[in-house]
Amino acid sequence: MADVEVFLDDTPGETRGVVARDGRFHHLIIQRESDRPGDRLGARSVGRVARVESGLRGAFIDMGVGEPFGFLPLGANEKPGQGAKIEVETVAEPRERKGPVLRRIGEASGEPRLLQPGPDVSSILADLAPGVVIQTGAVAVQAALEAEEEALSLHVSEPSVGLDLMIQRTRALISVDIDHAPARGRDSRKAREAANRAGLTQAARMLALKGWGGLVIVDLAGVGLHGETVMKTVRAAFAAEPQTAFGPFSRFGLAQLSLPWRRTPLDDRLLDAAGRRTLETRAIDVTRRLRLALLTDMASPRIIARCGEGEAALAAPLVERLGPRAAVVGDSALLPGEVRI
Repeated sequence: MADVEVFLDDTPGETRGVVARDGRFHHLIIQRESDRPGDRLGARSVGRVARVESGLRGAFIDMGVGEPFGFLPLGANEKPGQGAKIEVETVAEPRERKGPVLRRIGEASGEPRLLQPGPDVSSILADLAPGVVIQTGAVAVQAALEAEEEALSLHVSEPSVGLDLMIQRTRALISVDIDHAPARGRDSRKAREAANRAGLTQAARMLALKGWGGLVIVDLAGVGLHGETVMKTVRAAFAAEPQTAFGPFSRFGLAQLSLPWRRTPLDDRLLDAAGRRTLETRAIDVTRRLRLALLTDMASPRIIARCGEGEAALAAPLVERLGPRAAVVGDSALLPGEVRI
């Protein structure tokens, strides 16, 4: 049985849950206090049909919190009138500046409003790793920082099998490139097969960690691969996601599959359109690192975090909740994202 560890980091402004298996991070769940509760996966709301878009085969639903509205896919015989009130469930969180994707539950009445929030991070962790004791405190903060670093990485290396993997997301699809660095004295065919198996396993893990979905194209190492054998390995690697749809193995040596979108992707949540950490992300990071210092240094009467003035202004009310030992000071000489404790 896999060695499973679960961590809960409850830092002011943001809660993170981390699941690790055999020492590798598999899930990083992030919920912020600034999130709209109705946008979270599993939330149930009363919404109003703002407009129907026949070309998109769906309707945009006003859930009472402004735009972006939620999107409700419609079946061939579904034609709700504009202004109709319906009960909906969030089945995919916002991404790429778009609102959540919804599922219709039934008719409703009254003003648009939240009926039931989605599960909190503790509940999600209990579902992902039932029965495993949740670790908190400094070890959880450190795990949250390390999981974030790996989730934002595009590269995975496993020297033991010669694996060199790159994973990238575009607007249209996700590409996974599995390369193999052969070792002298080893059977090249068997070594390549081992690298492909490890690469597919790591691709599935990284996609779950990043929260990515949609069309996935995998370029495996080697040529003349046996399609049926490859797809059997692909199915085994992605067996944990029951809604994965598998395409045929192409004559160009590419495996094709599609994963459901569920949670807001980690890069969408933490970064701006240019790939830089947002001001909110940096302010919460200051608070998290200061909290880690407080948890690991119980002797110092006061611990001060110095950061950019913009981060300090946003972090100040969060840091105040850490207690009287914590303080944050803005320093115009520091670069964005630079923190000194």
